Amino acid sequence: MGRTFELCVVDDHPIVRRGIVETFAEQPDFIIVAEGASADDAVRAAETQKPDLILLDVTMPGGGVEAAARIRQSCPNVRIAMLSIREDLATVRAALRAGARGFISKGVEGPELVACARKIAAGEEYVSPDLAARLLGIDAASEQGSQAFNEAPSQRSLTPREDQIFRLLGEGLSNADIGQRLGLTENTVKHYLTPLFHKLGVRNRTEAAVLTRGGAGSRN
Repeated sequence: MGRTFELCVVDDHPIVRRGIVETFAEQPDFIIVAEGASADDAVRAAETQKPDLILLDVTMPGGGVEAAARIRQSCPNVRIAMLSIREDLATVRAALRAGARGFISKGVEGPELVACARKIAAGEEYVSPDLAARLLGIDAASEQGSQAFNEAPSQRSLTPREDQIFRLLGEGLSNADIGQRLGLTENTVKHYLTPLFHKLGVRNRTEAAVLTRGGAGSRN
């Protein structure tokens, strides 16, 4: 028998969590060492159990992306895989930046879920082929956007508040989360977005987030 992996499963939907746990319980190379339903549960499990892999729901209370960032800081050797029914690129990028080594759709069948988790636990990185192709497309757009960023003076004319929102967009935060971080209402954040997008020369928040990879760190 090969290596055995210790696994934590954190999802706030009991039926979904139970299904995931039962799927892995049937595998001889996985041992479930903890379960949870929130970001705090995830961090606690990572710190106390030190599993090989922890599966995190993206939208659980406290935020899966936020939990991933906390776990990466306190338990850098614990590998993280995100589970989500949402596959928007901003969420995927935020998860990967936060420390996730894989992003798995909740729509996959049990055998595929196990196969993906096994790869990540063994040290590989995994994103579905479709998502990987879309991310590569964003990378290509990012290079063009970065060049345009450096060439367009209007992108260096953001107000301090617009600059804060721009950077938080790059973290994949929603309008509500940005508002909470900055002490603004969600409607106020929305009010800033139209002129911000105009100055950046982008059409939406995803394109704005792409620019942060190439330009946010170099702008004063």
